Amino acid sequence: MNIRRTRLRSLVACAAGVACLALTATACSSGGSSSSSSSSAPATTSAPASTSAPAATSAPAATSAPAVGSGVPAGLTGTAKTVATNWVAFFNPATPTATKITLLQNGSKFASALQAESTNPQAQTTAAKVDAVTVSGSTAKVTWDLLLSGTPVLTSQPGQAVLEGGTWKVSDASFCGLLKLQPPAPPACG
Repeated sequence: MNIRRTRLRSLVACAAGVACLALTATACSSGGSSSSSSSSAPATTSAPASTSAPAATSAPAATSAPAVGSGVPAGLTGTAKTVATNWVAFFNPATPTATKITLLQNGSKFASALQAESTNPQAQTTAAKVDAVTVSGSTAKVTWDLLLSGTPVLTSQPGQAVLEGGTWKVSDASFCGLLKLQPPAPPACG
């Protein structure tokens, strides 16, 4: 594997703000993808991307997170908008760690990784922009971009959100897909 590719993967891990803790700043540069899962049930809600409207928060877990701005497509409504709002809030560096734990499936298992992320300088410049959401029952397919200082570094990434305890959360499989880009991933990723 060449150095550029290695640096690209390192940035993705750093941009995700989850696995760069032991790396030096020069090792943290860009690239990779996240995992997803699919559902065979028909879609009930979907919308194309648009970045002009600020998001409202309708899920209880995201209410303490800061406003997410343009990361949520303007055309989303109802459940799809809640999914997108929570997704963007989870990847927002200004969202408190305690809130991030509530926005991640099995979040308490990732508490130490999320806490470490909150002090990682590379993580402070990252964000997510949701392109589309397709809801089917208690899961949702999320197509999203990972941004570094407002610039997309990973585009059209597949992800999954799950409805857990009445809150739409980033699936642990999607989060672990990012963590595994820069081993070692935490034990919670199995």
